[in-house]
Amino acid sequence: MSPLLSIFLFLGGFFVIPTSCENPSSLIRFELIHRHEPELLLRPKTRLEQVQDLIKTDDLRKHMISEMLGRRRKTTEISSNDSSFAMPISSGAYSGTGQYFVRFRVGTPAQKFLLVADTGSDLTWMNCRYRCRNCMNLRRGHQVLRRRVFYPNESSSFNPIECSSEMCRTSLPFSLTTCPTRTSPCAYDYKYADGSTTRGFFANESATVMTSTGKRRKFKGIVIGCSSASVGSSFREADGVLGLGHSPTSFAVKATEKFKGKFSYCLVDHLSPKNASNFLIFGGGSGSRPRYTKLVIDKKLEPFYAVHVIGISVGGEMLRIPRVVWNVSSQGGVILDSGTSLTVLAEPAYRAVFSALSEPLRGLVKVEVKPFEFCFNSTLAYREGVIPRLVVHFSGSARFEPMVKSYVIDVAPGVKCIGILSGSWPGISTIGNILQQNFMWEFDIRRGRLGFQPSTCASSH
Repeated sequence: MSPLLSIFLFLGGFFVIPTSCENPSSLIRFELIHRHEPELLLRPKTRLEQVQDLIKTDDLRKHMISEMLGRRRKTTEISSNDSSFAMPISSGAYSGTGQYFVRFRVGTPAQKFLLVADTGSDLTWMNCRYRCRNCMNLRRGHQVLRRRVFYPNESSSFNPIECSSEMCRTSLPFSLTTCPTRTSPCAYDYKYADGSTTRGFFANESATVMTSTGKRRKFKGIVIGCSSASVGSSFREADGVLGLGHSPTSFAVKATEKFKGKFSYCLVDHLSPKNASNFLIFGGGSGSRPRYTKLVIDKKLEPFYAVHVIGISVGGEMLRIPRVVWNVSSQGGVILDSGTSLTVLAEPAYRAVFSALSEPLRGLVKVEVKPFEFCFNSTLAYREGVIPRLVVHFSGSARFEPMVKSYVIDVAPGVKCIGILSGSWPGISTIGNILQQNFMWEFDIRRGRLGFQPSTCASSH
């Protein structure tokens, strides 16, 4: 691993159709729904309540990232004319593994579910009821949530993976070693940071995807989890999880293998009052003139995607931050995680960035809003032009220049805060989805590169 800054990239956020002139039959898409979208809220929330909700979820997410990274450190039936697809995602009152939802069809004939889209997971699963003679009893000590349930006995494409198979023994995440008989299904026990758990077994299945021409196609050969038991707040609003992390069995990797080796997304302002619904694209690009940097994919980092960054500048001056803060092999590194909202920097980096951003704001009327260190009354003598531009410098001379509103954020009417938090050191830093918004991001796994460019995130056909 290079001593340059390493950033692990996660999916999430509002995803849309790219603005480039792709062949429409080469894309598949899924709509994404953000967690604060009205259809998923029990009641409307104020701007401050939304921010506080994001902070609470971020705390769980930070713990999950720390655990997963620590563990890694220690140890289709689609026609030739269709080469991409996309999914709509929405957002609801979900906490634990991610912040975005996707409507997903699985089985033959297809059954519909609302799954959490999570790039921190390499397991795709849904609540499941299967009549099985050789299955282990995985329900003990777990509460089965009463939401939509997958009935695999009604699906002609459902095929359990046997526990004696090479795939179960070596490739599947969190598979259990217990194997009552050679034909018993390969079981798993999956735990999340907030204490939520799900138990079940693995199977091969088919999903139904929508191409950008409006045609439905069968996508064969995906690995799913049939969960007979699940418990915890993480699943209160969902029927399961869509695993978008990088691993041989993740949905993201299987989809990019079929659709041009890449996926793309765009994050819009999640605190916007409008009802936004956008798309996660498989097979699409990041637009007409993206900037590119190397995308590092390493088995030791699964399920994360990594790129190299060489530093951060504010107001045109590179900040003096110890290089070790950016070095993942020395307990540093930075995660670009759209499952996390606020950006969290390890203390040495945070202190340098905070000092540079707050200096021009010292004369403004301060307002206390926890856990932010600097908030102010934005109705008195504030102009966005006084904020110096923050730039993240990727290797290959690629510069990521987020919008000012993405790091000096609105938290309440007339109140803004420097929307960056301090993290512990040694420790991982996280660039959250608010900093990423209004950019199109392209993960070109086949070519090993990350593309990005400013975007309105407006869909085109």
